[in-house]
Amino acid sequence: MEERSYRLNQLKTFSEIGKALTSSLDLKEILNVVMEQISALLQPKNWSLLLLDEEKEELRFEIAVGEAAHRLKGLSLKVGEGIAGWVAREGKPLLVPDVSLDPRFSDKFDKVSKFKTRSVVCVPLKTRGKSLGVIELVNKVEDESFGEEDLLLLTTLADYTAIAIENALLFDKVQELTITDDLTCVYNSRYMHRFLDYEIERAKRYHYKLSMIFMDLDYFKDINDRYGHICGSKLLVEVARLILANIRTADIVCRYGGDEFVVLLPAAPKDKARIVADKLRRAIKETKFLKEEKIDCTLTASIGVACFPDDAKDKLELIHLADQAMYRVKNTTRDGVEMS
Repeated sequence: MEERSYRLNQLKTFSEIGKALTSSLDLKEILNVVMEQISALLQPKNWSLLLLDEEKEELRFEIAVGEAAHRLKGLSLKVGEGIAGWVAREGKPLLVPDVSLDPRFSDKFDKVSKFKTRSVVCVPLKTRGKSLGVIELVNKVEDESFGEEDLLLLTTLADYTAIAIENALLFDKVQELTITDDLTCVYNSRYMHRFLDYEIERAKRYHYKLSMIFMDLDYFKDINDRYGHICGSKLLVEVARLILANIRTADIVCRYGGDEFVVLLPAAPKDKARIVADKLRRAIKETKFLKEEKIDCTLTASIGVACFPDDAKDKLELIHLADQAMYRVKNTTRDGVEMS
């Protein structure tokens, strides 16, 4: 009777876990549910969830719970390295009652965390044949070894978790695509408007400045006509990278359309924005573009600067004034910076 009651409670728990995990598209929320349930169900001393970075072929510690777990946050290991790396590579669950007897075990993270691993149960996070990462439990409470039942429970939980993580990652990707320019991978004008709405409200509340740099590439059409649209597109990508390399991490770059770019500078007064604008102008003028294509072309930009609330009282006026300032340069000298 006691066994039957235990199984019923287990089924109920998994039903609740399934509902909780599949009802959210927020990765942090999903990971919090996993954290709570693993701690309650399996009671490991230490455990971690590592997500796979396919490009780098690395597993990154996304969650680390337990003694000295804070030392593992942000660390990573190669696919194939240690027990977690083996599980990620092979896509198979693994139960190791005594790690000292398993050649796959690596004590690399024991040295970092000053923790002694004795037993491990590790399962892959897989969905539709694709590996997303692993969940690894280290040392059961009361110094027992993990058993087959722990492996079964964790595998079941991992199945739910993998589906939920995949859904969340796909949702994030779709969201990112709606706000990112396909060509240059900087933000698009849709995101610019959303960001401006948010930042202008913050600027009003906290009484700080928000500056905008509006940039148009001079004679860009000539490059398209001379070298073709593929080279023109490549040049826009190179310009976007150059802008990103010359601004603060807090600043936002958007492709406004065609060969126009906007840089938004939160908490930056007009004089600071002017310095950044001139830095960008010089960087563009001094750079040889399309080197891989053996073209080595040069380029200049016409740039306008405006600031909220010094110049504009709202978002649309800020865009209009920065755009107007840019056109004053474009219609006269080009290769310059004009203030609103």
